Amino acid sequence: MKRFAPPAAIALIVVVALLEGLARAGLIPATVLPAPSAIAAGFIDIARNGDLVVPTLITFGEALAATLIGVLAGIPAGIWLARSPAFGQAYESWLGGLFAAPIVLLYPLFLVVFHRTNATIIIMGAITAVLPIIIQARTGMLHVPGVLKAVGQSFNATPRQAFWLIAFPAAVPSIVTGIRLALIYSLVNTIGLEFLIDFGGLGRVISDYYAQYDIPQMYAGIVAIVAISVALLWLLDRVERRLRPA
Repeated sequence: MKRFAPPAAIALIVVVALLEGLARAGLIPATVLPAPSAIAAGFIDIARNGDLVVPTLITFGEALAATLIGVLAGIPAGIWLARSPAFGQAYESWLGGLFAAPIVLLYPLFLVVFHRTNATIIIMGAITAVLPIIIQARTGMLHVPGVLKAVGQSFNATPRQAFWLIAFPAAVPSIVTGIRLALIYSLVNTIGLEFLIDFGGLGRVISDYYAQYDIPQMYAGIVAIVAISVALLWLLDRVERRLRPA
């Protein structure tokens, strides 16, 4: 992941200072957006109340587990669909339709099956995560440059060598794009379910503070979610650097 360039950091500081000034002047209602200093104080409050570290780890773990399940199921499925043109063409529109569908609305059904537990959140997150990975893995395998395949043939590469040394590395950028989408969707799904069923990590914390009308603490929880997103994308970037061909 690219580091913040100085102009971007300066722009962020300016935006924060501007919001602080507008909030203190009363131009932005505190019920809509508290001053950044109030959000920082709320951050300290939720940390003291025990509503920061453990809920953050819970949400991070649930989103990461859902994404890993999506990776383990989605990459092989996408590769298989790429190698089976008939099945790939038959299920391509189905996958696109499911990816666009609001699967989170099925949460009452999953509550009946798995009850109000972390398993419900992880499994629903995995369902939303696996779809973009399947789509992108299939796309990446179908668009391996022909010149790379020709190079493999010129070196008499076996099918296994052609896959692991040529096709899969060439498809890594597309697969990583799918994993990035999976991270985003699984995290959104995780937070949304935690909020809806009032169980789990930061989604539950935000729900509780929202119900109590503690706006600064609620925004502090949202900031923690942003931090989780950055951490997950940084982790993915490190994995991509190891898998991407030089």
